[in-house]
Amino acid sequence: MGEQMERNNAIDFIKFFAILSVVIIHVFPRDSQIGLFILDNISRFAVPFFFTASGYLFGKKMMHKRDSFDYFKRYIIKILKLYLCWLFFYMMYDVLILYKDATDAPKEFEQYINHFSFLDLIYYGTGTSGYQLWFLTALIWSVIILFGFLKLKKVRLLLTISLVLNLLGLFGQSYSVFYDFPLSTRDALFIGLFYTTLGFFFADDEFFKKARAITAKTFLLLIFIFFIVQVVEGYLLDKILSGSHGEYFISTIFLTAFLFLFALNNKTLGKDLFITKVGGRALGIYIVHVVFIDIFDLILSTVKMDHISDNLFLKLFETLLIISMSYLSYDLLQYFKRRLSKLIKSS
Repeated sequence: MGEQMERNNAIDFIKFFAILSVVIIHVFPRDSQIGLFILDNISRFAVPFFFTASGYLFGKKMMHKRDSFDYFKRYIIKILKLYLCWLFFYMMYDVLILYKDATDAPKEFEQYINHFSFLDLIYYGTGTSGYQLWFLTALIWSVIILFGFLKLKKVRLLLTISLVLNLLGLFGQSYSVFYDFPLSTRDALFIGLFYTTLGFFFADDEFFKKARAITAKTFLLLIFIFFIVQVVEGYLLDKILSGSHGEYFISTIFLTAFLFLFALNNKTLGKDLFITKVGGRALGIYIVHVVFIDIFDLILSTVKMDHISDNLFLKLFETLLIISMSYLSYDLLQYFKRRLSKLIKSS
């Protein structure tokens, strides 16, 4: 098998809309109007899609590599390094903000350091203002578990187990109105593992052959239907039954699967488009964007303009600004990283 895999443009194309959705979720107030509520619910496919894409690319590479353990090790180290670097970055950022606003800085600093738990840092990826870093820890643990089951040749079993866990996790989310699940379910076991394993399955051509017969038109219709079902599901649970706000639903499973199969069936979709290039940098934008949202809000409150922060046009402007800033800054970081490694090699 060749080392080089052809790039699937459609995955990057959809990743653009996924990263746009993530920024929308974090920028827009979700409950003030029905339109915003719908926008928030539509956007909920984003993170499951990222997990699925990660599982798929991991699976494709595993099938192309002779030494699968070596690739697995490098993959985990790469994501771990990314997580630790940005965890440190968000900690430093938090400390700067703390010192800017503090009345008793040493005491508040001590409180900040003490509020971290071991589980937060190594499993949940929470505790700093970089709350979105949970995706990285969830991906690391999901891939470790997936690799273990792969070695045991039990990936099908894992797909079943992780699906059950994903459905159970709904009770810690939107379905808590029926039974309030006592654990946090925004993590590897309840979200990451299922979607990563699903993506891994899609990397297996045998599994995917049946889906090739489905036309693009049928896929688009199914995707459209499940976008609507996801909104209705969220509305019923949140507004009618007054449950807690959900980050994922039963319909999200179907929506993500159909979106992904559509991408696999239409690999050249979005080829040479700028947004596809931006989608290729989705992980970088995802990691960085939260600090720009924070800075934007800080600027608004500094110039005493908090009152306009719910203005729809301002929110749209902010969304586009955040994505642009995140894309450019991450691009710049990659450029400096490349320059630095060249300097180190040549010295």
